[in-house]
Amino acid sequence: MKNTERFSGRAEHYIKFRPHYPHAIITCLEQEACLTKESVVADIGSGTGISCMPFLENGNTVYAIEPNTEMREASERLLQGHPGFHAIGGTAEKTTLPDASADIIVAAQAFHWFHGSAARTEFLRIGKPGACTVLMWNERDLQDALGKEYEILLQKYAVDYRETNHRNVGPAQLSAFYSPAVYRAHVFRNAQQLDFQGLKGRLLSASYAPQPGHPRHDEMMAEVGALFTRYATNGMVKFMYTTRLYIGQLQ
Repeated sequence: MKNTERFSGRAEHYIKFRPHYPHAIITCLEQEACLTKESVVADIGSGTGISCMPFLENGNTVYAIEPNTEMREASERLLQGHPGFHAIGGTAEKTTLPDASADIIVAAQAFHWFHGSAARTEFLRIGKPGACTVLMWNERDLQDALGKEYEILLQKYAVDYRETNHRNVGPAQLSAFYSPAVYRAHVFRNAQQLDFQGLKGRLLSASYAPQPGHPRHDEMMAEVGALFTRYATNGMVKFMYTTRLYIGQLQ
């Protein structure tokens, strides 16, 4: 399956059950990336628009570049009340944005799908002089007890999880992307409260989770139910995340 097609059929689960980003990222980018309310943000691989929301709420103009039609249309429904939001069909390697049009380039939960060198060339083209490039992920906390068991479940059932896991992006890949510049890393805590439907939907929002009709889907969902029963308090589980932010200026 093409990377641009992997989230087809998952948009509604993505909108409802993926975690949002802590407001602390805006404060950090104001201090580290010269973010102001006048900054033009290019959100690359913007999906359903969750990553656009902190910037729109900050008053920024956001150009959301998303190749998957279903995900892009979902973002238009979600964010139609924000006049600064502009959804565009494009890719990280060919955004269709004008030269030197973005003050800040953001890729949230998306960089691991890009063709790194081609995306880097495109980011250099669309960035204004001195533009910052920001890569960020909400990363499940594998030190948390629920997070550990959920990870075991993914290792057991998820299709091509090891190959597509964003954790494959490490210091070597980040350094190569930002080189010769040096990137700065920031870490924030984040959490999500989920009921049973939410935990199931969180799983099914992932590109590697077997969908209904797959031979292992029902077995996987039964184990999700057992996992929820073990960790639920008052009908909810708490999913812990680390939000990781990488900031640098491409040269």
